[in-house]
Amino acid sequence: MNKRILVIVVALAAIVIAAVAMLSIGTAQNPNSSASNNSSESDSSTGSREEPNSTPVENDGAGEYVEYSTSAIAEADGRVLLFFHAPWCPQCVTIDDDIAAEGVPSGVTIIKVDYDSNQDLRAEYGVTQQTTFVEVNSSGEKLRDNFVAYADPTLQTVLTAFL
Repeated sequence: MNKRILVIVVALAAIVIAAVAMLSIGTAQNPNSSASNNSSESDSSTGSREEPNSTPVENDGAGEYVEYSTSAIAEADGRVLLFFHAPWCPQCVTIDDDIAAEGVPSGVTIIKVDYDSNQDLRAEYGVTQQTTFVEVNSSGEKLRDNFVAYADPTLQTVLTAFL
């Protein structure tokens, strides 16, 4: 009987230790996981982490806001931001409405990418949640860390982070 209790206690201790280790590893791999809802996600292989600009970005509304297509990135003018959008996401809808109302600044193209149907693109750019913006060049190469506009879903927040 005592051996059974000892085996059960050891097994439970092993499970607890494994769970703590897994949580620790997850936190070590993504130290900003609790803050990723309102900050940029880090990808050490691309770009450098920059603090968002604190001054408002002027928006003359002369830029472009287009739906994603396989040729959209190559055809875009100026700086290109991919907006991973989901129609069921309230924050995405808020930003989408804001972009429609405010327009996009000159020299910027925002390409609206459907979050649900573009899983390969999400994987390519390391996008793990909707409301993520990714800056790319005309070849589609990621230029800097992703920005998640979840906590403050406004166009001005996105522009301040990137411009």
